[in-house]
Amino acid sequence: MSDQTALSSAKSSLTALASTLNGAVSSQRAQSNGSELARRVALAREHIIGRIVFTTSFGIEDQAITHAIFSQQLPIDVATLDTGRLFPETRDVWADTERRYGKHVTAFTPETREIEALLAEQGVDGFRDSVANRQACCGVRKVVPLGRALAGAEAWITGLRGDQSAQRSHTPFAEMDAARELIKINPLFDWTRDDVVAFVAAEHIPYNALHDRGFLSIGCAPCTRAVKPGEPERAGRWWWEQEDKKECGLHFSTSPSGEPVVVRRTPEHVS
Repeated sequence: MSDQTALSSAKSSLTALASTLNGAVSSQRAQSNGSELARRVALAREHIIGRIVFTTSFGIEDQAITHAIFSQQLPIDVATLDTGRLFPETRDVWADTERRYGKHVTAFTPETREIEALLAEQGVDGFRDSVANRQACCGVRKVVPLGRALAGAEAWITGLRGDQSAQRSHTPFAEMDAARELIKINPLFDWTRDDVVAFVAAEHIPYNALHDRGFLSIGCAPCTRAVKPGEPERAGRWWWEQEDKKECGLHFSTSPSGEPVVVRRTPEHVS
């Protein structure tokens, strides 16, 4: 079998699995509540053979999913991308989460040499000079470590919600991530922010104190501000940029030409 035929067969299998999972969710959809979230995460674990990774940034959506995983003792790896520029409040909720569930969250960090090269080229705040510079910073601090986190995984669980932005509005429960050659699971795809906030409050789940100060979407400290009344949820991310599409590259991997960047998930392809 040629490499191209094998790749095509693998993609067909992933697409079929995503369709099966979406059908299972849509046919039994309930109100957005904790039992449904727990069922969705357990459903993914039941249907997917192999390693599943959930990457958390310790935002409120991710805290809800972490609760669903840890409270059910599901064999799902929980990891985070420690960019080196996290808010102190983010580190606080990280520690609170580990204490609450008695579990450690695995950290993936940028390579020292890549950070040194980035700073030598851009300076300490060069990411503000252009979108390309900012994307390069996100690439080194987030996208490359994500590749290591997902190495060898069959599926990736995320905290994406469809109402977070226009780019995310068509987010399904399950989809094939062609660039990374795995299944991507979005358990909160049809939840609203209010749904998530209510669930976290009801279950007394630790959450980032910045959320109470107007930070609705929290990333690296230099690239995140509180949103103003009436602003979109992600308006506080890279607010100096004028483009409507504000993504770091984790969920929309493209090259400067707009073509998808294939990120292989086997360890030998991870730098």
